Amino acid sequence: MSMHGQPPLTGRREPWMDDLLGDPSVIAQLLETHGSPVNVIEPSALSRNAAELVDAGREAGVDLKVFYARKANKAHALVTEARDAGHGVDVASLAELSQVLDLGMPPERVIVSAAVKSDQMLLRAVRSGVTISVDHVAELHRIADLSDPGRPTPVAPRLAPHPDTGVPPTRFGELADVWLETLAEPIDGVEVTGLHVHLHGYAAEDRARAIAEATRLSGALGERGHRLHFLDLGGGVPMSYLDDAAEWDSFWGAMRAPHEPESLTWRDHALGNVYPFHQSPTRGAWLRELLSLRPDGGATCAELLRDAGLALHLEPGRSLVDGCGVTLARVAFLKTRSDGVPLVGLEMNRTQCRSTSDDFLVDPVLVRTQPAGAPCDGFLVGAYCIEDEIILRRRMHFPDGVAPGDVVALINTGGYLMHILESASHQLPLARNVVWPGLTLDGIDR
Repeated sequence: MSMHGQPPLTGRREPWMDDLLGDPSVIAQLLETHGSPVNVIEPSALSRNAAELVDAGREAGVDLKVFYARKANKAHALVTEARDAGHGVDVASLAELSQVLDLGMPPERVIVSAAVKSDQMLLRAVRSGVTISVDHVAELHRIADLSDPGRPTPVAPRLAPHPDTGVPPTRFGELADVWLETLAEPIDGVEVTGLHVHLHGYAAEDRARAIAEATRLSGALGERGHRLHFLDLGGGVPMSYLDDAAEWDSFWGAMRAPHEPESLTWRDHALGNVYPFHQSPTRGAWLRELLSLRPDGGATCAELLRDAGLALHLEPGRSLVDGCGVTLARVAFLKTRSDGVPLVGLEMNRTQCRSTSDDFLVDPVLVRTQPAGAPCDGFLVGAYCIEDEIILRRRMHFPDGVAPGDVVALINTGGYLMHILESASHQLPLARNVVWPGLTLDGIDR
């Protein structure tokens, strides 16, 4: 099971992944039954990751509630894991909302955060009693018009932190003054139960400034007759794919140093927009740091929340499903580009392991089905009839060779990489999704 980029970036693996990758016969049967690629999902790490956040909140005296960001992965198994562990879910479409309700998620543990909300979606949300994150004033009035005044819809206006606070500008939400003017008095049909914030990136300092502004806004809204119970900070909870910080530093050192053309990346791509695959702190330690920050120089974030009587809600996606997925793809061919650059063709396309970043920078694992061969290199290319149809942009090294029929296992793909950009272009089928250990099909559509 040997392949890596140069320099290596060794992904952290869960024990279940090692069990799967150590059984080539099971992998062969999976691909024979379901086609290539196939996504394998093991949901139990979600509960462990959520508990890490809840424990960090408890230590700081903050009531912390976790809502799994459904857009990170569409598998039903992850929703049921969150449901059974007592957590909630954040949905961003009518289909997501309908599915989680059909799966038995209690409406009080669902928040709708979609950036664009159709009337059909709002009607389903209003009738089911879930909380709606309200992006702008016109949306608030649409919700009020669709609601029964005798059964007001719980809403959480989305606050856009003022740029003067140092938080980067955001397209999500309205400024505090806009909400104060709009909510000068209660509005029939809606009940303001909390506030919502949607921030880009992972900076704890930005979230601390948002907490300070949101708690001030909560107090002002309370003076106007609204009773708020929570602040939802959205996602952006950091995680690490790699355990070894030195590997991460070595990789970027190699990228900055002079090197032979295409010895590191396809067409010498600079990888300017990538996830921080190694970072610290993460999850619980990161939340402890955030809650201890003093954004106004006085009270800590934990104290601000407690004084305002607000629970803290988080909507992790990638960080919550860390450890929950592997994508398996069969090697189809070996060849060279017209100028001699070696290529390894996989039975998959680039959208089946890709997020909005430039690349997924974790070394895959090679599961051999053929005898070991001579060392070689190659770029992983996919099924779309596009010149730059690259699965991973890093050049891979195979110390024991690679052959058609071998299997490339992409590690820890559960967060966004399986589903956020997947496409059925060329009328190629979407990957099947199976749940470990039984390896039964998940309930989602292909």
